[in-house]
Parts: sequence; C-alpha cells; structure tokens
Amino acid sequence: MKRCSWAEKSSTEIHYHDTEWGRPSYDDDYLFEILLLETMQAGLSWATILSKREGFKEAYDQFDYRKIASYTENNFSELLQNPGIIRHKLKIQSTQSNAIAFLKIQEAYGSFSHYIWGFVDGRPIDNKWEKIEDVPSKTDLSDDISQDLKKKGFKFIGSTTIYSFLQAVGIVNDHMVDCFVREDR
Repeated sequence: MKRCSWAEKSSTEIHYHDTEWGRPSYDDDYLFEILLLETMQAGLSWATILSKREGFKEAYDQFDYRKIASYTENNFSELLQNPGIIRHKLKIQSTQSNAIAFLKIQEAYGSFSHYIWGFVDGRPIDNKWEKIEDVPSKTDLSDDISQDLKKKGFKFIGSTTIYSFLQAVGIVNDHMVDCFVREDR
C-alpha cells in the first residue's frame, strides 16, 4: 500500500496515518485532544508527540477540557514534574486557557465542531498534492482561524499549528493523491 511518506518512519506513525490522520472528525472531545497535542508539538516532531500521547492522556485527565479548565497550581506543578509529557511551562499553562476558551466557543456556537467546521461550510478542503514538498505549512485559512482563536483566548495557536490541526482532523485533506487512505475517506 502506498501512503504519505511522512508516515513511514515508525509503526506508531503508520498506525496513526492509516487509521486516524485526515479523517473528518466532528467530535468535540477528539478535536480538543488533537488541539492540545498540536499545541504541545510546536517546535517538536509529531513522532515525539505520538510517542507521549498516552502520557498526555493520563496526565491531562483523558483530555477532559472541563477538568483542565479548572486546574489549580497543584495540577500545573504535577504536570511540570511529569516525564511522560512535554514539560514546557508556557505550553502547560496554555492548556488551561485553551480549555476555558474551548468551553466558551461551545457555549457560543453549540459545539467547537460547529465553530471550526464553519470556516469551511462543513465541507473538507480536498487538496490533491502529488509531492510532500508541495504541502504548505500554513494557509490563509489557518491564518484566519489562528487569529480568531487568539482573539477568543487561545495560546500557542499559530498558523502552522492550526494547519496541522486542520490536516489531522480532516478539515483539510492533505493525503497525497496516490495514498491509499484517500480512497477510504
């Protein structure tokens, strides 16, 4: 089977690519999980984040944004000592502000899914890239969403991070034209 070349370095990346990446998701719990992981990834490899995903899940109460929104200094101290996650103080602190902003978006739009999918009128953008080198690291869409999320209180949400998020949750289909997953979507 032919797959996107970025996903051929490890069995973890292969599994993530083949079963999850780029498949449209409308589930707020999953969208928050991926958003949290993408903010942690900034400046690091996705392979590093995937290798620590279970650690993040355990450390962040199964990615429960309601709980994360009410974290205390004690929670942050524990997270900074946890070797199973990325221990970057500002990234860790951003998880709470992002959870709070996420809840506010749910309240205003009915769900985060309605909000985020509204940027594309509910329809994935289907790119038809032939080479990995052609895939952009950010777009006008990711610029717009990043700016809007920052206005709504999100942190560590640059345009590149948002573009990766859009790819991961299937809002943007960036599977290569010869990737077998493209057929499965």
